[in-house]
Amino acid sequence: MFLKVRCQSTKKYVKFQSGCSYQDFIAEVKSKFGFPDSAELLILDETDTEIEEDVFVELVEANPDLCLKIEDRLLDKSLSSMDNSSTSSLTDTMSPSSDNEPWSPPRQKSSTQHSGAPSKEALEKDAAKEMVENALKGKPGGQDILEEYKSEKSLSHRSRRQLVNLIVSEMTERHGRMPSRKQKENYALGIITAFPSLRDPFSQKGYEHFYDAEKGTGYLAWRLKTLSRKVFKRPVKEASEAHEQGPKRRRTSDTSAGEQLSGDACREALSFLGHSTDVASVFQKMKSTLEYRQDLVRDSEQTTDVFKIFPRFLDVKGLVNQDFALLFGEETASRMLERWDTVFKPKIIMEARHLTETPDLSRLMAAAEKNGENENYWDSDMASLLLLLHLLPPTAGRRRVKISSSEAEKKLVHFLKSSSSLEEHLRDDKNSQPYIIAVGQTKSQINTFYVAVDKKPIPCQSTSSLGAFDELFKAHFVFNTSYDPSLVQFYNFIQTTIYNIDVKSTDESPRLRDFLLVKYF
Repeated sequence: MFLKVRCQSTKKYVKFQSGCSYQDFIAEVKSKFGFPDSAELLILDETDTEIEEDVFVELVEANPDLCLKIEDRLLDKSLSSMDNSSTSSLTDTMSPSSDNEPWSPPRQKSSTQHSGAPSKEALEKDAAKEMVENALKGKPGGQDILEEYKSEKSLSHRSRRQLVNLIVSEMTERHGRMPSRKQKENYALGIITAFPSLRDPFSQKGYEHFYDAEKGTGYLAWRLKTLSRKVFKRPVKEASEAHEQGPKRRRTSDTSAGEQLSGDACREALSFLGHSTDVASVFQKMKSTLEYRQDLVRDSEQTTDVFKIFPRFLDVKGLVNQDFALLFGEETASRMLERWDTVFKPKIIMEARHLTETPDLSRLMAAAEKNGENENYWDSDMASLLLLLHLLPPTAGRRRVKISSSEAEKKLVHFLKSSSSLEEHLRDDKNSQPYIIAVGQTKSQINTFYVAVDKKPIPCQSTSSLGAFDELFKAHFVFNTSYDPSLVQFYNFIQTTIYNIDVKSTDESPRLRDFLLVKYF
C-alpha cells in the first residue's frame, strides 16, 4: 500500500509493503525526503499524537488513508538549545511546522564563511525577492497578489498568470525586449523566494517552471515570446522533429518476456497464431514473439500489417495487457487500476468544482459524484476521466484549430447502442488515433468495451470503463501509436503522474506543470 507522508508543506506517497516493520518505513522515509541517516525521526498522526513503534504497523493497516507527519527529533533539540533570537530566526526557515518552504537537510557551513554572515546564495535570494516585491508594488494589481499570498499562503491560477504578466512587464521596461539569461533567472528566483509555495520541489533549482535556462522554456520565456510576436512579425518556421518519447520510444522488454523466437521458429509461431484456438498457447506464443512484433509496429512500411500477422488481438482478450506488462513490468501495468479511485479521482472531482459551470460539465459532475442515476450519463469512473479532460483541455498547436473539451471527449470514447453495427461504425469512423467504443443499451449500462486501432476493434479484457481506459492507454505503447494531438496534455498527465513513465524526459506544458505542482504534490 502507499501511505501519505507530510514533511512541512511537502507531501509524498511512501510505499509500505506487507511485512514491513517500523524501521523499514523510517528508512524509506529518509530516502524519500532526503533525511541524513543520523536523523531521529518522529512520526505523528493528524492530531500531532506521536505514533510509537509498538503500535505503528497495526495503526496504519487499520487506517491506510492516514496522513503521517514527520519531524526530526535531533533538529528540534538543536533548535530548543539556542537563544531566543537564534531560535526565532532558525524556526522561520527550518522548523517542520513552517509552511513557507519544504524541509531540506541543513547545509554544512563553509570554512571560509564567518559565523552569522549571510552566504552569497542567501544574499542573491534576498536581492531577487526584493526586486520582485518592489516590481509588484509598483504595478496595478501587484499589491493584491502580495496580499492574497500573505493571507492564503498560495495563489489562484488567475493570480499566478497575472504575476507572470506583471513581472515580464517590469523585466522588459528595465532590460528591453530581450533580457539576458541571468536576468530571467534572477526574476524566476525572486518569484519562488517571495512566494515559496510556487517552488517546484522536484526540480534542481526550484524555478525551472518559471524559467529553465537550459531549455529556454517556462512561464517567463513564453510570455516574452508572446509579447515579441505581437510587436514583431517573423517568418513561420517548420517544426523540428522532436525526440521520440512516450508511446513512440523504443522499449526493451522486461526479463519476464523470456526467450524470444527468431528465424524459422518465429515463422512457425506466427503460423500457429493464425490458426490456434488454444488460448493458453496463444498467450505463450505472443509472449515469445514480442520483440518481433515491436520491430513490426515500428516499421512504417509494415505497421498496418500487425493485425494480419497477429489476428489474435481481435478475438483473444488480454493480449494488450500482456504486451504492456512485458514492456514495463507488472507494477507499472497495475498503477491505474490500483490508484485511480483512492488517489486521483477524489482530487479531480474536487478541482472540477472550480471550473466554469456548463451543462456538459454539470452532467459529468453529477455522474462522477453518483448523484442520482440517469441512463444518458456515463458511470462514475468514465465521468471522472472526462472531468480530467476538462481540467487539462485541448490546446491549439501549429496548424491546428483548438477544440472544446466536450468535442475532445469524442476522441476518447464513443457510445454505440447494442443494436448498431460495429463494422459500419468503424468504416465511417474519422478518428485517426486509438479510442474506446462502449457498446450497450445506455451509457450507464455498457455490455462490452473495445479499443479501436486503425479501424480494428480490439475487445477489452475488462468489463469496467476504468479497465477499458487502462487498455486504451496501453494500446498506444503496444502498437507504437502517438497520442491524439488534442489529448496530449491529458495523456501526458496519465503517463507521467499515474504510470510514472518517462517522467524526466517528457516535455510538459506550463499549464500541465502548474496543475501537477498545485494539485498533486
